[in-house]
Amino acid sequence: MRWPLQTRRTQPIPNPGRASHILRLACCCAVAALPLAITASAQITINSKTGAVTNGPAPATQSQVDRRFQQIEPTRVPLTKSELDAKTRLELIRALQSEQGFAMRPFPRGHRGLTLEANGKLEPAGESYLNMATREGISAKPGDRLVLTDIKIEHSRIVFDLNGGPDPRHRFMRHIQIGTGPSMSPVVQGDDQEPTGARLSLTFDSHIPELTGDDVKALLAPMISFGLKTPIQAFTDTLPPKLKEAILDHHVLVGMSTEMVLFAKGQPEGKSREMDGQMPFEEWIYGKPPKEVDFVRINGNRVIRVEIAKMGETPVIFTRNEVDGLMRTDGTPLEASRTTRTVKEGDVERDPNTQAPAAAPSILKPGENIPDQPSTGVMRPVQFPKPKPQPDNQSGAQPDATQSASQPPASQAPGTPAPPAATQVPPGDASQPTPPKPPAPPPVGSSQPE
Repeated sequence: MRWPLQTRRTQPIPNPGRASHILRLACCCAVAALPLAITASAQITINSKTGAVTNGPAPATQSQVDRRFQQIEPTRVPLTKSELDAKTRLELIRALQSEQGFAMRPFPRGHRGLTLEANGKLEPAGESYLNMATREGISAKPGDRLVLTDIKIEHSRIVFDLNGGPDPRHRFMRHIQIGTGPSMSPVVQGDDQEPTGARLSLTFDSHIPELTGDDVKALLAPMISFGLKTPIQAFTDTLPPKLKEAILDHHVLVGMSTEMVLFAKGQPEGKSREMDGQMPFEEWIYGKPPKEVDFVRINGNRVIRVEIAKMGETPVIFTRNEVDGLMRTDGTPLEASRTTRTVKEGDVERDPNTQAPAAAPSILKPGENIPDQPSTGVMRPVQFPKPKPQPDNQSGAQPDATQSASQPPASQAPGTPAPPAATQVPPGDASQPTPPKPPAPPPVGSSQPE
């Protein structure tokens, strides 16, 4: 029912208490939301490394991922508009079948594999690429040799199986058995080894254009290099220029992996395993006096210390990590992300060299002193209570055992030796012997020996 506007103006509020309660609730909600808005805006971001101070929350930075897992640079290979025919299809398979190359990126295992768009991007890339490699495992590292063992040309993509592919052979036929009655035998006999290959799919927009073997190799160049290279050239081509130059010049930098050290210096002439506190490490030694001697300290799979010793000179020690910044997408080491901190309102920054530490938390009010504690006096030696005197024997009390033992009973004749006095043994005293118990009477009806 709709009331006229004039009637609603003159109509009194049916429940004034309820209306006032709603008004008070709305005011409380507005007051409670005010500190949240103030706190959200009162944030200061301080970079403890550079000292830069900015208002508001810290900006979202790009995730730091190894360069080998970042997005690729798209290629620019000219493609025709004509569709791939049967003749060119066979020529393409013959040109690429069993072709060998070198991996430019890590190739993970798994049935799905990596997907590369022609003159486009790589899927997955970044964090997804790294998670896939961690979850499925690595089939080939950068610089490893790859063989195109199988090629499948479909409507709009070409699928390459590398080093045998990620799927086992006859993976569908393994589930089929043939036989009659209870005797059944599988179609595929034997159990082959687990496959360790990878898969790469080259996709196109609508159809596969007319391509040659060289065109496909140019499209796969960001992932696979088909040039004639040595193993060290194939490995260093996947690294940043500065790191590549250091390996080719046979220099070891702090932060290198053991694989990089082997490519740079080869096998060490000596090794030793030691402990630095709770951290185990391995020392690789290169060279012998009087020549230059390099001591490369490795923890896990990374170089943590490099010491170069020459005859007649002070050893030069390097401990600063120089590789992390080169292998990251933004060119900054991992420690740089830990130097930025967001300080909210009320969070005070103190300099431990010039300022005293903050006072410990207390339940006392500001300016209130601790009340004086009452004196407890001087500690004195403990005094044990004195024993109470024993009451005298009254009528009806039993005589003392020693007194009764010293006096012979009236029925005993004079001059007869008195029997030994009974000794009272307090209950629970195990020091006194227990008198033997008399033998138990034999049961009724049993015969006793004479």
